[in-house]
Amino acid sequence: MRKEINILSTLDLTDEQRSRISEISEGIKLNVVPSGDAESVPMERWEEADVLYTRGIFPLPEQAPNLKWIQLQSVGVDTFLEHPILQKKGLITTTMSGVIMNHVAEYVLMAILAVSRKIPRLYQYKQERKWPKRSDKYQQLTPLELRDSTVGIVGYGSIGRQLARLLHPLNATILAAKKHAMHLEDKGFMREGMGDPHGDYFDRLYPIEALHSLLKESDFVVLTLPLTKATYHLMDEAAFHAMKPSAYLINVGRGALVDQNALVEALRAKHIAGAVLDVFEEEPLPEDSPLWELPNVILSPHIAGLSQDHSEETFSFFMENLNRYVEELPLYNQVDLTEGY
Repeated sequence: MRKEINILSTLDLTDEQRSRISEISEGIKLNVVPSGDAESVPMERWEEADVLYTRGIFPLPEQAPNLKWIQLQSVGVDTFLEHPILQKKGLITTTMSGVIMNHVAEYVLMAILAVSRKIPRLYQYKQERKWPKRSDKYQQLTPLELRDSTVGIVGYGSIGRQLARLLHPLNATILAAKKHAMHLEDKGFMREGMGDPHGDYFDRLYPIEALHSLLKESDFVVLTLPLTKATYHLMDEAAFHAMKPSAYLINVGRGALVDQNALVEALRAKHIAGAVLDVFEEEPLPEDSPLWELPNVILSPHIAGLSQDHSEETFSFFMENLNRYVEELPLYNQVDLTEGY
């Protein structure tokens, strides 16, 4: 067991959360400095910190000579990877991967049901205060049932695996694509009874290099990938041409996974039927973006992972990793800088 651990949190913590940290070990010293930028943290706090719990407030390497572990209160690390502190030799950085897996998976299920059941078109009729002609009603409003559909999950990490679990009893055909297709098991953090830890819920698994083969088969294409140099603009013009004209794109990964200009063109030209987007290359989405005007698009402001219990759930995961740190066990969700996530 580590004898003395100085923990710095740039996130505000409740009295109860502070007590839970202190109760882990008598050797823990906790400093809570709620901050919106690194300059607001006193230099002595940086200097003594062994552990940093933060949403994305970092010191420079020379400011934190003792720092050994950073626990991020986020899943994605693409916006932080170039920060000098993450390059520090021996430093461990961990993410919240797996903590919000069900929140995002439920959002995707909602999105699939919304577009398959023609909710955007129904809303349009409501705005117009009229129904379609009887001769058009069945053609325009007949749904695609999940039991007759194929869902392509691009990125089979914690979110993709939980989505597969939710879809499985609905009898959808599930295709999955992942970088290391020979490694079926997920060894990252996963809540008990969730996800697909052993790879039991997909019908076919593709290497990411065979993405277009998955796209050709899918009625719904769901992006749950991290953003890396390899996945930037993965969905480009060629990818949209590979999709069915009746298919929908759902992006809950990162905005830059999609070439937005190519997406707009694909939507306008009806190369695909529509899209549900929770993330964008530029956030917030600019007022002049053509995506606002397209009737076959549902937009949301990066809220798929929100929950009324988000603060407690992320803190509980930090506690789980902190217990492992004190006991000198391997930490969950360690970032691999070479992989980019």
